[in-house]
Amino acid sequence: MSPERADDVVDAQTRRLLEDRFEVVWAQSAHAAGPAAPGKPPALDPAAVPELVAGADVLLTSWGTPHLGKELWADGNGPKVVAHAAGTVKNLIDPVILDQGVAVFSAGPRIAWSVGEYCLASMLSLARRLPRFDHAIRQGGWKQTHYRGHELAGAKVGIVGASSTARALITLLQPFHCDLVVYDPYLTSERADQLGVRTAQLQETVESTFLTIHVPNVPETKGMITRELIERIPDGAVVVNSSRGPAIDQQALLDHVLDGRLYAALDVYDPEPPSFDATIFQASNLLLSPHVAGDTAEGHLALAGYVLADALKWLEDGTRGPSFVDPAAWSIAA
Repeated sequence: MSPERADDVVDAQTRRLLEDRFEVVWAQSAHAAGPAAPGKPPALDPAAVPELVAGADVLLTSWGTPHLGKELWADGNGPKVVAHAAGTVKNLIDPVILDQGVAVFSAGPRIAWSVGEYCLASMLSLARRLPRFDHAIRQGGWKQTHYRGHELAGAKVGIVGASSTARALITLLQPFHCDLVVYDPYLTSERADQLGVRTAQLQETVESTFLTIHVPNVPETKGMITRELIERIPDGAVVVNSSRGPAIDQQALLDHVLDGRLYAALDVYDPEPPSFDATIFQASNLLLSPHVAGDTAEGHLALAGYVLADALKWLEDGTRGPSFVDPAAWSIAA
């Protein structure tokens, strides 16, 4: 990772741990592919990767790391561990290296907690109609007697996908004693019981007061929340999408938002960035954010330490911690 990215995802304690346990080679500014973009650290030059990787046992990577091709392991002496201080590793590595005994770790589960907090905040804000009240105040109004906010406590919450972000949200929802309904064809009844949720088909799941989407970007999830399913969502419900834009019929959802039937929080879009007209931007029942649900100051600084802790346990005794990327789950992983 670039020095600027390292400053973003490696805290002081993790730097000390790295220096104590390893002979560390940090990427330098000379290894960058070009200048930084506004608000985005520079990426590494792919041509610099073989030099940086040579002789390494552990690779600590993050956003801006180019694809690590299988040729890096062709001589049988490649790194034993790839610890990715970011989310998905599907664009980072060739899965064939997993079959060669290389252990890969992803900070996705740590990012999931940040996403869970975003989802909870969005649900509460929209349930209480805070954007509408804010808009009314800014327009010189005061009490809005024609509508009133609602509570999350005890409500039916539909969760599409039992991913790590969904599990983080489920934990955060525990004090609210909601009726948690999950659609995920890979979620077993035993695991559902452990999570404290009940499973349901997609149609029943969307028929909820709150609906939140947590699916990976795979062909099976593209367009899974169709216009017909959106029409089944109850009037006044809150819809949150922090997973992938293509998972939902975005135009259909916006149509129901603009006519005032639904409230929505969108952090992801199809395409990104979105191109909306003024009507969308003026909707006071719509929260828009630029794909930052998992982006917090505390969360980012914790990422390297999170994956490194599991990598060290694996090196010591083969323990598979929560950030371990299971080769058997590659096809359904985010």
